[in-house]
Amino acid sequence: MKDIGFYACWYFVIINLLSAVVCISDKRRAVKNKWRISENSLMLLTVLGGGIGMYIAMLAVRHKTRRKKFMIGVPAIVIIEAVMLIYAFY
Repeated sequence: MKDIGFYACWYFVIINLLSAVVCISDKRRAVKNKWRISENSLMLLTVLGGGIGMYIAMLAVRHKTRRKKFMIGVPAIVIIEAVMLIYAFY
């Protein structure tokens, strides 16, 4: 049986890819004036571990970059989660 680290790595890869795809999708929907993904859903993906993917996608497509909630909140969540993971494993 593989250790939990193996599954944790795959989880973070998948959740970050999903976060990036959702962020880019929301940007496309905004440009086309279509139904949008809620800010709460975007932040939930960040809290679930997809902050790095969300932040990179935000900067890449310039989405939500004027919102302090995202430009300060997403990196803050990533830092808090990183500290918690480091503390948990050491």
